[in-house]
Amino acid sequence: MVAVAAGLDQMTDIDQSGLEWRGGTLPVSRRFDDPYFSLENGLAETRHVFLAGNDLPARFQPGFVVAELGFGTGLNLLATQLAATAAGCDFTMDYISFEAYPLPAADIARALAAFPEAATVAGPFLDAWGRGARCFDLGALRVRVIEGDARDTLPRWGGRADAWFLDGFSPARNPELWAEPLMAEVAAHTTPGGSFATYTAAGFVRRGLAAAGFAVERAPGFGHKRHMSRGRMPGPAS
Repeated sequence: MVAVAAGLDQMTDIDQSGLEWRGGTLPVSRRFDDPYFSLENGLAETRHVFLAGNDLPARFQPGFVVAELGFGTGLNLLATQLAATAAGCDFTMDYISFEAYPLPAADIARALAAFPEAATVAGPFLDAWGRGARCFDLGALRVRVIEGDARDTLPRWGGRADAWFLDGFSPARNPELWAEPLMAEVAAHTTPGGSFATYTAAGFVRRGLAAAGFAVERAPGFGHKRHMSRGRMPGPAS
Protein backbone atom coordinates (compact mmCIF):
# COMPACT_ATOMS: atom_id res chain seq x y z
CA MET A 1 0.00 0.00 0.00
CA VAL A 2 1.04 3.63 -0.12
CA ALA A 3 1.88 6.29 2.40
CA VAL A 4 -0.75 8.60 3.81
CA ALA A 5 -1.09 11.78 1.78
CA ALA A 6 0.80 14.69 3.31
CA GLY A 7 -1.30 16.90 5.51
CA LEU A 8 -4.03 14.34 6.21
CA ASP A 9 -5.72 14.81 9.55
CA GLN A 10 -4.09 12.23 11.82
CA MET A 11 -6.97 11.97 14.32
CA THR A 12 -7.95 8.32 14.58
CA ASP A 13 -10.70 6.10 15.87
CA ILE A 14 -10.53 2.33 16.25
CA ASP A 15 -13.40 -0.01 15.36
CA GLN A 16 -14.14 -3.49 16.66
CA SER A 17 -12.20 -5.18 13.85
CA GLY A 18 -9.04 -3.42 15.01
CA LEU A 19 -8.80 -0.93 12.16
CA GLU A 20 -7.71 2.61 12.81
CA TRP A 21 -9.61 5.27 10.85
CA ARG A 22 -7.41 8.27 10.24
CA GLY A 23 -9.30 11.42 9.49
CA GLY A 24 -12.45 9.31 9.81
CA THR A 25 -12.07 7.87 6.30
CA LEU A 26 -8.68 6.19 5.83
CA PRO A 27 -8.54 2.57 7.12
CA VAL A 28 -5.18 1.58 8.57
CA SER A 29 -4.24 -1.96 9.55
CA ARG A 30 -3.08 -2.04 13.16
CA ARG A 31 -1.38 -5.38 12.43
CA PHE A 32 0.91 -3.85 9.79
CA ASP A 33 0.60 -0.15 10.68
CA ASP A 34 -0.10 0.59 7.02
CA PRO A 35 -3.10 2.13 5.22
CA TYR A 36 -5.24 0.14 2.80
CA PHE A 37 -5.08 2.87 0.17
CA SER A 38 -4.17 6.50 -0.38
CA LEU A 39 -6.71 9.29 -0.25
CA GLU A 40 -4.51 11.08 -2.77
CA ASN A 41 -6.86 9.22 -5.13
CA GLY A 42 -6.88 5.51 -4.42
CA LEU A 43 -9.10 4.64 -7.39
CA ALA A 44 -6.90 6.56 -9.81
CA GLU A 45 -3.86 4.84 -8.29
CA THR A 46 -5.43 1.42 -8.85
CA ARG A 47 -6.10 2.31 -12.47
CA HIS A 48 -2.55 3.53 -13.00
CA VAL A 49 -0.73 0.73 -11.20
CA PHE A 50 -2.80 -2.42 -11.59
CA LEU A 51 -4.90 -1.83 -14.69
CA ALA A 52 -2.55 0.20 -16.89
CA GLY A 53 0.43 -1.65 -15.41
CA ASN A 54 -1.03 -4.88 -16.81
CA ASP A 55 -2.22 -3.26 -20.09
CA LEU A 56 -5.85 -3.63 -19.07
CA PRO A 57 -8.59 -3.54 -20.21
CA ALA A 58 -7.04 -3.94 -23.69
CA ARG A 59 -6.07 -7.57 -22.93
CA PHE A 60 -9.47 -8.64 -21.60
CA GLN A 61 -10.92 -11.62 -23.45
CA PRO A 62 -13.15 -14.61 -22.64
CA GLY A 63 -11.59 -16.74 -19.91
CA PHE A 64 -9.06 -14.07 -18.88
CA VAL A 65 -7.87 -14.53 -15.28
CA VAL A 66 -6.86 -11.73 -12.92
CA ALA A 67 -5.25 -12.85 -9.66
CA GLU A 68 -4.39 -10.68 -6.70
CA LEU A 69 -2.37 -10.86 -3.51
CA GLY A 70 -4.21 -8.71 -0.97
CA PHE A 71 -7.95 -8.18 -1.42
CA GLY A 72 -8.26 -5.44 1.20
CA THR A 73 -11.33 -3.28 0.65
CA GLY A 74 -12.09 -4.72 -2.80
CA LEU A 75 -11.18 -1.42 -4.48
CA ASN A 76 -9.08 -3.19 -7.14
CA LEU A 77 -11.97 -5.56 -7.86
CA LEU A 78 -14.40 -2.69 -8.34
CA ALA A 79 -11.94 -0.81 -10.55
CA THR A 80 -11.63 -3.93 -12.70
CA GLN A 81 -15.41 -4.26 -12.83
CA LEU A 82 -15.72 -0.62 -13.93
CA ALA A 83 -13.05 -1.13 -16.60
CA ALA A 84 -14.73 -4.27 -17.94
CA THR A 85 -18.08 -2.48 -18.09
CA ALA A 86 -16.61 0.56 -19.83
CA ALA A 87 -14.88 -1.75 -22.35
CA GLY A 88 -18.20 -3.42 -23.14
CA CYS A 89 -17.06 -6.89 -22.07
CA ASP A 90 -19.96 -9.27 -22.67
CA PHE A 91 -18.02 -12.38 -21.70
CA THR A 92 -16.93 -14.01 -18.46
CA MET A 93 -13.53 -13.56 -16.79
CA ASP A 94 -12.20 -14.76 -13.44
CA TYR A 95 -10.99 -12.62 -10.56
CA ILE A 96 -9.11 -14.60 -7.90
CA SER A 97 -7.85 -12.89 -4.75
CA PHE A 98 -5.82 -14.20 -1.82
CA GLU A 99 -6.52 -12.50 1.52
CA ALA A 100 -5.31 -13.48 4.97
CA TYR A 101 -7.34 -10.97 7.00
CA PRO A 102 -10.73 -10.27 5.36
CA LEU A 103 -12.49 -7.13 6.51
CA PRO A 104 -16.12 -7.01 7.65
CA ALA A 105 -18.58 -5.67 5.08
CA ALA A 106 -19.35 -2.61 7.23
CA ASP A 107 -15.69 -1.58 7.23
CA ILE A 108 -15.40 -2.13 3.49
CA ALA A 109 -18.49 -0.01 2.88
CA ARG A 110 -17.10 2.76 5.10
CA ALA A 111 -13.79 2.69 3.24
CA LEU A 112 -15.35 2.69 -0.23
CA ALA A 113 -17.42 5.75 0.63
CA ALA A 114 -14.24 7.74 -0.07
CA PHE A 115 -14.56 6.76 -3.76
CA PRO A 116 -18.08 7.58 -5.00
CA GLU A 117 -17.52 6.05 -8.45
CA ALA A 118 -16.58 2.70 -6.93
CA ALA A 119 -19.21 2.94 -4.23
CA THR A 120 -21.98 3.28 -6.83
CA VAL A 121 -21.26 -0.24 -8.15
CA ALA A 122 -20.32 -1.84 -4.83
CA GLY A 123 -23.80 -2.89 -3.74
CA PRO A 124 -23.88 -6.47 -5.14
CA PHE A 125 -20.37 -7.10 -3.85
CA LEU A 126 -21.17 -5.81 -0.36
CA ASP A 127 -24.43 -7.79 -0.26
CA ALA A 128 -22.59 -11.02 -1.14
CA TRP A 129 -19.72 -10.25 1.25
CA GLY A 130 -22.07 -9.46 4.10
CA ARG A 131 -23.71 -12.87 3.65
CA GLY A 132 -20.31 -14.51 3.98
CA ALA A 133 -20.03 -15.37 0.27
CA ARG A 134 -16.49 -15.54 -1.06
CA CYS A 135 -17.52 -16.70 -4.53
CA PHE A 136 -19.93 -14.47 -6.44
CA ASP A 137 -20.50 -12.86 -9.85
CA LEU A 138 -20.11 -9.17 -10.69
CA GLY A 139 -21.06 -8.49 -14.28
CA ALA A 140 -18.32 -9.98 -16.44
CA LEU A 141 -16.30 -11.08 -13.40
CA ARG A 142 -16.59 -14.41 -11.64
CA VAL A 143 -15.03 -13.63 -8.26
CA ARG A 144 -13.38 -15.98 -5.79
CA VAL A 145 -11.64 -14.71 -2.65
CA ILE A 146 -9.43 -17.38 -1.06
CA GLU A 147 -8.94 -16.75 2.65
CA GLY A 148 -5.75 -17.66 4.47
CA ASP A 149 -2.01 -17.08 4.30
CA ALA A 150 -1.04 -16.93 0.61
CA ARG A 151 2.11 -18.89 1.39
CA ASP A 152 -0.23 -21.82 2.12
CA THR A 153 -3.16 -21.13 -0.20
CA LEU A 154 -1.46 -20.05 -3.43
CA PRO A 155 0.56 -23.30 -3.85
CA ARG A 156 -2.72 -25.21 -3.57
CA TRP A 157 -4.52 -23.11 -6.18
CA GLY A 158 -4.88 -25.06 -9.41
CA GLY A 159 -5.17 -22.09 -11.77
CA ARG A 160 -2.89 -19.68 -13.59
CA ALA A 161 -3.38 -15.95 -14.04
CA ASP A 162 -3.01 -13.79 -17.11
CA ALA A 163 -2.47 -10.71 -14.92
CA TRP A 164 -1.39 -10.34 -11.30
CA PHE A 165 -2.15 -7.43 -8.97
CA LEU A 166 0.51 -7.60 -6.24
CA ASP A 167 -1.07 -5.39 -3.58
CA GLY A 168 0.01 -6.49 -0.13
CA PHE A 169 0.98 -4.08 2.58
CA SER A 170 4.35 -2.34 2.33
CA PRO A 171 7.26 -4.79 1.83
CA ALA A 172 8.96 -3.17 4.81
CA ARG A 173 5.99 -4.01 7.06
CA ASN A 174 4.71 -7.21 5.45
CA PRO A 175 7.88 -8.83 4.01
CA GLU A 176 6.50 -12.39 4.06
CA LEU A 177 4.02 -11.52 1.29
CA TRP A 178 6.91 -10.39 -0.94
CA ALA A 179 9.49 -13.07 -0.17
CA GLU A 180 11.21 -14.92 -3.00
CA PRO A 181 9.44 -18.28 -2.44
CA LEU A 182 6.03 -16.63 -2.78
CA MET A 183 7.14 -14.67 -5.86
CA ALA A 184 8.19 -18.03 -7.32
CA GLU A 185 4.67 -19.32 -6.68
CA VAL A 186 3.24 -16.25 -8.42
CA ALA A 187 5.40 -17.04 -11.44
CA ALA A 188 4.43 -20.71 -11.37
CA HIS A 189 0.78 -19.63 -11.48
CA THR A 190 1.19 -17.26 -14.43
CA THR A 191 0.36 -18.08 -18.04
CA PRO A 192 3.03 -17.72 -20.74
CA GLY A 193 2.98 -14.06 -21.69
CA GLY A 194 1.17 -13.22 -18.46
CA SER A 195 1.99 -10.10 -16.48
CA PHE A 196 2.22 -8.55 -13.04
CA ALA A 197 2.08 -5.02 -11.71
CA THR A 198 2.72 -3.60 -8.26
CA TYR A 199 3.04 -0.20 -6.63
CA THR A 200 6.40 -1.10 -5.06
CA ALA A 201 9.82 -0.75 -6.65
CA ALA A 202 11.64 -2.33 -3.70
CA GLY A 203 14.83 -3.95 -4.92
CA PHE A 204 14.34 -7.31 -3.21
CA VAL A 205 10.83 -7.62 -4.67
CA ARG A 206 12.04 -6.89 -8.19
CA ARG A 207 14.94 -9.31 -7.80
CA GLY A 208 12.62 -12.04 -6.50
CA LEU A 209 10.26 -11.64 -9.44
CA ALA A 210 13.15 -11.61 -11.90
CA ALA A 211 14.62 -14.74 -10.31
CA ALA A 212 11.21 -16.38 -10.68
CA GLY A 213 11.27 -15.81 -14.44
CA PHE A 214 9.56 -12.48 -15.08
CA ALA A 215 11.10 -9.83 -17.31
CA VAL A 216 10.85 -6.99 -14.79
CA GLU A 217 10.88 -3.28 -15.50
CA ARG A 218 10.58 -0.18 -13.38
CA ALA A 219 7.87 2.24 -14.49
CA PRO A 220 6.65 5.68 -13.37
CA GLY A 221 4.66 5.45 -10.16
CA PHE A 222 1.45 7.20 -9.23
CA GLY A 223 1.30 10.61 -7.59
CA HIS A 224 4.16 11.20 -5.19
CA LYS A 225 5.66 7.73 -5.81
CA ARG A 226 8.47 7.96 -8.34
CA HIS A 227 8.47 4.33 -9.43
CA MET A 228 6.43 1.13 -9.56
CA SER A 229 7.22 -2.29 -11.01
CA ARG A 230 5.67 -4.31 -13.80
CA GLY A 231 6.74 -7.34 -15.81
CA ARG A 232 5.91 -10.14 -18.21
CA MET A 233 6.45 -13.86 -18.25
CA PRO A 234 8.18 -14.99 -21.47
CA GLY A 235 5.85 -16.50 -24.03
CA PRO A 236 3.07 -15.39 -26.36
CA ALA A 237 1.03 -12.52 -25.00
CA SER A 238 -2.16 -13.64 -23.28
